[in-house]
Amino acid sequence: MNEKGIDYFTALYDVARIINASLDPEHVLAEIVRSVAVAMNLKAAIIRLFDSRGKKLVMGAVYGLSDKYLQKGPILVDESGIDKSALAGKTIWLENAQRDAKFQYRDMAKAEGIKSVLVTPLMVERKAIGVLRVYSHKERKFDQQELRFLEAVANLSAIALDNARLHRGLQTDCDLMAAHKYRIDDN
Repeated sequence: MNEKGIDYFTALYDVARIINASLDPEHVLAEIVRSVAVAMNLKAAIIRLFDSRGKKLVMGAVYGLSDKYLQKGPILVDESGIDKSALAGKTIWLENAQRDAKFQYRDMAKAEGIKSVLVTPLMVERKAIGVLRVYSHKERKFDQQELRFLEAVANLSAIALDNARLHRGLQTDCDLMAAHKYRIDDN
């Protein structure tokens, strides 16, 4: 436990429990971002995932950000230095997103009251599928325990997404096999 009194082991346990309770990715991701923001005492958290072309990051789940901020425009990987670095496999910290050129929408960060940002990749088999971002309303340095917690949550989130994808594929296969069986039995 750190000086803020946050038990990251318990918070990580809660995230794992959420992931284990459902194969509905929307519900799981929404609970993850809420849990992370609350556990780390942050303004907001968001999971963004690659679109089908791998050029921009689209909303996976969000907690604590206004609709106006969310509608600011697309997160284009080539124009977002922070995401580009995170998607290369690194956890990235910005002391003040309002002033840092790596942050794509600095003016909107100011309007939203976002200062420090921490971004970590969601990795599946060494391939980035998205990012987990957290936002603080004040300039904040994140300690090693917070970094490890966020990286662990990002890894669990990636596993949850991959499991949901595999489950959907298995469900589709079962549905096709059942449909094929009924056609054979009908003859």
